[in-house]
Amino acid sequence: MNLTIFKSKNEVNEKWYLIDAKNKNLGRLSSSIAYILRGKNSSDYAPNTNLKHHVIIINAKEIHVTGDKNNQKLYRRHSGRPGGMKIETFQKLSERIPTRIIEHSIKGMLPKGPLGRKLFTQLKVYEANNHPHEAQKPEIVELSI
Repeated sequence: MNLTIFKSKNEVNEKWYLIDAKNKNLGRLSSSIAYILRGKNSSDYAPNTNLKHHVIIINAKEIHVTGDKNNQKLYRRHSGRPGGMKIETFQKLSERIPTRIIEHSIKGMLPKGPLGRKLFTQLKVYEANNHPHEAQKPEIVELSI
């Protein structure tokens, strides 16, 4: 008889990862980050648990997309008021708030519900090369994408 051992919340050790987004494709980067946030790179993975893997992304301003997505990809938001729809292209949003592009992409790849919302809070995105999480001693991850 095989037993599956699940770790409780107290037994899970937090891990911090640092990823440089410079010259990376948006979709490939986002899917690998969502994979790490879920904890699928760990042997303790279970679909209903939060393994407390935190991901720090630097250089979000230098992310790339393929094809003509700079002008064709649209980001929509609505204020909730009549006529409150705002539409922005990838290029304009990357000039205004470059971190929102990566956050939006990764949030769509996480599970919907309480677990996905908690996992999303463990994502930290910075548009420049510096970040305030040196004390956590993040492990640098080189993605081969």
